[in-house]
Amino acid sequence: MLNRILLALDSSDSGQVALSFAIALAGPEAAVRVVHVNEFQLGGRGLTVETADEATALVAEAITELHRAGLTATGLASVSTCFGVADHLVAEADRWSADVIVLGSCRRRGMRRLMGQGVRERVLRLTCLPVLTAPAPLRIGRLDLAAQIQPAQPGRRRSPQGRPGC
Repeated sequence: MLNRILLALDSSDSGQVALSFAIALAGPEAAVRVVHVNEFQLGGRGLTVETADEATALVAEAITELHRAGLTATGLASVSTCFGVADHLVAEADRWSADVIVLGSCRRRGMRRLMGQGVRERVLRLTCLPVLTAPAPLRIGRLDLAAQIQPAQPGRRRSPQGRPGC
């Protein structure tokens, strides 16, 4: 039974999916530790991607959502370089004695996908805990609504693309 869940949260849509995933995964006795690591901007001379207030608000919103679901939750917002995010997550999981780490998933494309340089891959290499990855959020493209809205003429079939058939 998973009683102590470490939820690694970011500000993207995948972070919100990971939050929903952790709520669904948690049993009635589970405790969830929300961890958000605010990254320093590369070449930003100490500036972070989010302000301290934005990072704290993100964690507070997640804790509120977990409390609404009837779960015990605590949180932490910390700061790191992009190379130290996985180290922070694994260290916090060890410090808190987590049973599992839940991460969001981003669909990466191109060279980043081939190189395997994401946080998830680094966390997997650094810990012996189970790491559960919430599915990536669905991206829905724009539909050609004009083709779907046009009524079909009597006696003529339409193909699935909305063009008159033969």
